[in-house]
Amino acid sequence: MPESQPLIEQIILHPIAMQLVESLQTSGWHDSFRPAVLVEIHAGGQIGWGESVAGWTPGYSYETIGTTLHILSDFIIPALIGKPIAQPYITPQFRGHPMAKSAIDMALADLTARLAGKALADDGEKRRHNRVEVGVSIGIHPTIDETIAIIDKRLNEGYRRIKLKIKPKWDIELLREVRRQYPHILLMVDANSAYTSEHMTTLQKFDEFGLLMIEQPLGYDDIYQHSLLQPHLDTPICLDESIHSVDDARLAIELGACRIINLKISRVGGIHKALALHAYCLSMGVPMWIGGMLETGIGRAANLIVGGLPGVTLPSDISATSRYYDPDITDEVFTLNAEDSTIDVPSGPGLGVTVNRERLAAAEAAFNEFPKSAFMGPSA
Repeated sequence: MPESQPLIEQIILHPIAMQLVESLQTSGWHDSFRPAVLVEIHAGGQIGWGESVAGWTPGYSYETIGTTLHILSDFIIPALIGKPIAQPYITPQFRGHPMAKSAIDMALADLTARLAGKALADDGEKRRHNRVEVGVSIGIHPTIDETIAIIDKRLNEGYRRIKLKIKPKWDIELLREVRRQYPHILLMVDANSAYTSEHMTTLQKFDEFGLLMIEQPLGYDDIYQHSLLQPHLDTPICLDESIHSVDDARLAIELGACRIINLKISRVGGIHKALALHAYCLSMGVPMWIGGMLETGIGRAANLIVGGLPGVTLPSDISATSRYYDPDITDEVFTLNAEDSTIDVPSGPGLGVTVNRERLAAAEAAFNEFPKSAFMGPSA
């Protein structure tokens, strides 16, 4: 008879807030003090860790730090306590909330690998290599000169691919100057849904700049309008916010709405859902890369593990720990291999990272000091 699976004994939520080394301004929101919910799952004498990256406000998605705590505390955790660790991936009776579910899924994957005495990076599909090619994302700054200075800084650090956040009226002039000074760098842009079909003339001008891609130019939940836009552009469209499942990817690919897909573990609902989306895109020959959500070392480790898979062929938005946190919540830090713009995939047990309990306590205290009205609404 097969050996029985350990039962989930305890699930602890750790809402935290972490100061970013540098704030990030996009077309729709601004981050400088980053929240997260860390999930700690106990079973069989081991602990697994996961991370939800939902923000203070419903900017990137409808999920927030408040909804994550509610969904996990009131629904998902009660449904999992006492269940075998291999059984629930993940409570299908509860709809939506992929970021909340992703944190649980990540922690269970970490826990399962630790119980088996192996690295999560050694599990599943054959990976392409033990290093992930990465790039860096640069937010919207007050002037083009300031943006150029940051590009120069990142290139000198060893990052080979630059992503610029853009919005209407912060696009063509910026790109012309960047290309004038850096005619040969790998360059892409991310609109975070700042444009509409009425911006067609502007969007067509992006073809002048030899971009790797333009990420999510139109609506955050749109696939159809992107399918009308892509035939008018030589630049590949990459979809991010509107891809939540294999079915979404299938629709986008069959409609010709994009040529590239951004894979975010948190957006699709966890590592297991990410593996399914990766397998589909690999079978269709659609290039992928891993998108970042300002993760701590826990989420960053998961991103690198998925980023090592063969279908991830474009530079990912992962970047070194020092780009985001000093110090991070984990003892392990991820550093850039400047000679080839890569970061090593973690090889330790499970996710390959260790949570620093002292830093965790400090980050929880910082969260508790943050005004709850900022993310729970005026009645909080």
